[in-house]
Amino acid sequence: MKNTGAANIGSSGRLPTEEINEEDEIPRLDISKFQAREEEIERRKKEVREKVELQLGRAEEETRRLTHIWEELEVLADPLRKDVAIVRKKIDMAYKELKPLGQSCQKKEKEYKEALEAFNEKNKERAQLVATLMELLTESEKQRMKKLEELSKIMESIR
Repeated sequence: MKNTGAANIGSSGRLPTEEINEEDEIPRLDISKFQAREEEIERRKKEVREKVELQLGRAEEETRRLTHIWEELEVLADPLRKDVAIVRKKIDMAYKELKPLGQSCQKKEKEYKEALEAFNEKNKERAQLVATLMELLTESEKQRMKKLEELSKIMESIR
């Protein structure tokens, strides 16, 4: 049996090889659309990646600049902190040295006041003794003068 051309015609009215080609074309169109979408996605992904990398580069540059500025600030602050710390240490040392000196000064001041008070008391006592001595001497002189006058009178009466 021979196949005639009419027997080979398929339901679509085309030859079976044409039908196969048409069926192949539909998936090929779908595949090419899919590939085009995949390429578009890859292209956009690449663009986004490039933008992200560009932003990261800018961020890294900003980070470096900010780090540099921070270091500059630290350099400016450090000498002041060191000087302040040195002065504070000196103040603390001076205070530590002043404390025992102040205590010694207070102790000696107290001793001085006590010695001055004792001196003033002795001086007052001496002044009272001198006054008493002067009274006694004056009284003694009066009595001696009186006695001398009596003796003089007695001597005159004996004459």
